Amino acid sequence: MNEERYLRQTTLAGFGTQGQQKLGNAKVLVVGAGGLGIPVLTYLNAMGVGTLGIVDADVVSLSNLHRQVLFTEAMVGMPKVKAVKRQLSAQNSTTNIQTYKSFLSTANALDIIKDYDVVVDATDNFPTRYLINDACVIANKPFVYGALHAFEGQVSVFNYKGGPTYRCLFPTMPAADAVPNCNENGVLGILPGIIGNLQALEVVKVIAEIGEVLSGVLLLFDTLSQRTQRMKFKLQSGNNEIKTLAASYEFDCELPLKSVEPGELQQLLTDSSIELIDVRTDKEFQRQHLKEAKHIPLGELTDRVAEVDLETTVYIICQSGIRSKKAITKLQELYPGKDFVNVAGGMNQMKNYVDTY
Repeated sequence: MNEERYLRQTTLAGFGTQGQQKLGNAKVLVVGAGGLGIPVLTYLNAMGVGTLGIVDADVVSLSNLHRQVLFTEAMVGMPKVKAVKRQLSAQNSTTNIQTYKSFLSTANALDIIKDYDVVVDATDNFPTRYLINDACVIANKPFVYGALHAFEGQVSVFNYKGGPTYRCLFPTMPAADAVPNCNENGVLGILPGIIGNLQALEVVKVIAEIGEVLSGVLLLFDTLSQRTQRMKFKLQSGNNEIKTLAASYEFDCELPLKSVEPGELQQLLTDSSIELIDVRTDKEFQRQHLKEAKHIPLGELTDRVAEVDLETTVYIICQSGIRSKKAITKLQELYPGKDFVNVAGGMNQMKNYVDTY
């Protein structure tokens, strides 16, 4: 341990060299290197956490920069895990940084999580949160939760020393379009920094065994009023007894969906026999879209379905791949014998492969 580097922490009453040693021995996994993950990683790295794991399959985009302040303009297009590792290593060369350039899935979650002491949920979607929860219950790991919605954020700690789990607070996964993420609804740049730092603080408290951990407490923060609220909740029977992961953590859909990866669609865009429908809002479409796309907002799809060319293969795209699934479910109800294809990851991923307008 570099005594001079961490002097301001080790001289802190109630933390001291013992707390610093615990940080140095700790292994923390952060799932998501975006708005929440960046402040979590930056501060845990600076404070001396020994090993940091980073799970993210995305690349840096220009629209990330207003809130993901570890990245620079020169990093646009670079895999996030590569960019984060470069920056964190420059900040603290002694940290052991492990990167996983992939999405967390049922195939890899348990193998990755088992090697860490604490897991941080820095994602922006419900399926991954339920996957993290169940994997942490199985592996008996605490996980620190953070979420954003418009001008509000929330933080809690689940599965801590036998305490409540995520499913105790949110028993069932909501509908795919129930709560839009920041890709669809926007986010004030400073908010992820505030919530991410609160998550980092909870990680430190868990590792160093100091203070009152937010176990069984949901902290709500409103940026516009600078007010916080605390909501208590209890462990619900059976939620800490999960033994196996579910077969799937996708949003429930009435019918199975076909999908195509962005790289595959890139090759198909030269084929005039395909139909590409963009179901985002007018504002999203005007800001950026694929020139081959026909724009029919999700809310207008049922009334304008006659505009869809059903004589060819129909691909549906949105911002992140969630609303497009909802659109396909609607279309399959109207045309049960017709196949519709979802563009996985939506425009968030597609813009890395082709020019947009």
